[in-house]
Amino acid sequence: MTTEPSGSGVIPRTALRALSFSRISGLYVWVLLFVIFSLWVPSTFLTGTTWTGLLSSQAVTAMVTLSLMLPLVAGAYDLSAAQVVGMSAAFAAYLTHHGFGSTTAIVFGLLAGVAVGVFNAGLIVGLGVNSFIATLGTSSILMAVTGILTADEEIVGVPSGLQSFGSREIIGVAIPVWYLIIMALIVAYVLERAPFGRYLFAIGHGREAARLAGVRTNFCTTISLIMCSLGSAFAGVVLLGRIGSAEPDLGTSYLLPAYAAAFLGATQFTRRVNVPGALVATYLLATGITGLQLAGAASWIQNMFYGVALLAAVALSLHEGRLPPLRRSVRAKKAADRGPPNAPRPDE
Repeated sequence: MTTEPSGSGVIPRTALRALSFSRISGLYVWVLLFVIFSLWVPSTFLTGTTWTGLLSSQAVTAMVTLSLMLPLVAGAYDLSAAQVVGMSAAFAAYLTHHGFGSTTAIVFGLLAGVAVGVFNAGLIVGLGVNSFIATLGTSSILMAVTGILTADEEIVGVPSGLQSFGSREIIGVAIPVWYLIIMALIVAYVLERAPFGRYLFAIGHGREAARLAGVRTNFCTTISLIMCSLGSAFAGVVLLGRIGSAEPDLGTSYLLPAYAAAFLGATQFTRRVNVPGALVATYLLATGITGLQLAGAASWIQNMFYGVALLAAVALSLHEGRLPPLRRSVRAKKAADRGPPNAPRPDE
């Protein structure tokens, strides 16, 4: 292994690269934020209640982030993911208030998410509508559906079985955190180990080139959109169980944080969208917001913070070439002109 001298021996260059600011800047910034707020508002920031609440409350945001990453790496943007959270929660709450059991409500809440994914895929893959336009329209429709289900009022009185699904603890850790860990492992395996993940990245880098190489681009994009909506619906049902109520605008606030975390996470660890980076980014942003709120910042600071983080993350990701889906159309054309690359082929 190539090494370079240090004070008491040798340090592997690979270790130095792994610890470089360009690779794990998020971790360094996270530590910096922790130190700043620990000195600024120690009486409220350095408490177990603050950190356990932060860990569990951001689990839903992180689950939405992980869900939308699947179509994102294939170059499709699902702007309806946040509204799926609200719609699935409202649908599950609506069912329980009309005599259905908790299990039935959970299952149909998830199936509603699958239906949205199929609908989005029909627009994007079937009709060729741009993913921004298609999912923006779907988001608006879902907002209306959520309003209908809730009658524009808060639905309260969720059954104990459904509340237990999202609010109980296992060995002292809130169950949404355990759900997040399981989902993170699944998404990481899909993107980093499974052939399906390699096909998604190939599509993102050049859809036409991937198709010429034998990748079933339409099928893979469809499955990624369905998985995104299913994951978002699951996050919505968990959120319903956690807070015990559903509101007309329940999911609206998750879109900006989820995309900010996804793009910022793409600047960490690897040169592409990745699960560890997304998790670090989610909790880094949440730590900054929480610290500012505890310090008495104005209510608008949250939107400002997430907006600036999103713009900075996208700019940095484009500069470093970490988000190939944003350049898909140009790269696809160049790749198609050159002919099919040496890309992975789907299983027979």
